[in-house]
Amino acid sequence: MRVEQPNVVQSPAYFLGSLVLFGATAIILTALAFEHIGGYAPCPLCLQQRYAYYAGIPLAFFALVAISADLRRLAAILFLVIAIAFLINTGLGVYQSGAEWGWWPGPDSCSGGSGVVTNAKDLLSSLETTSVIRCDEASWRFAQLSFAGWNAVLSLILFTLALKAAFASVYK
Repeated sequence: MRVEQPNVVQSPAYFLGSLVLFGATAIILTALAFEHIGGYAPCPLCLQQRYAYYAGIPLAFFALVAISADLRRLAAILFLVIAIAFLINTGLGVYQSGAEWGWWPGPDSCSGGSGVVTNAKDLLSSLETTSVIRCDEASWRFAQLSFAGWNAVLSLILFTLALKAAFASVYK
């Protein structure tokens, strides 16, 4: 007697998780292409916003493996972790976008603020060695949104997809 196994690839959780995996991969590859091919150097806050992608991509892969192995609770937990990471990332993107629009100050570490220099020799030395990309100046805009603004929008979409995947994992 042959027992039919459900096709997990057709499950909503697997589909949503695949969207998270491939969406996050496409977004981070696009960011890396803008950096390495387009010559847009990222600021320190931009680099921080990549952490969600670096963590979310392998976690999404393992969540899809968990769904395939019918470990739905594990998949749900992984998708919840991914959702939280992208929700935090949305906040970072909004914070940087607000700093770029002048709605609030950006972090001192990348907004032009620096340590106190006590003499001219130290000032010249620091100018020669320091190359800080400012977090409060948008280097590129499309449809009035900077890289940070687009990251906030796309992170919110990935948050929503990951959250839906988490619920779909436990509620077939």
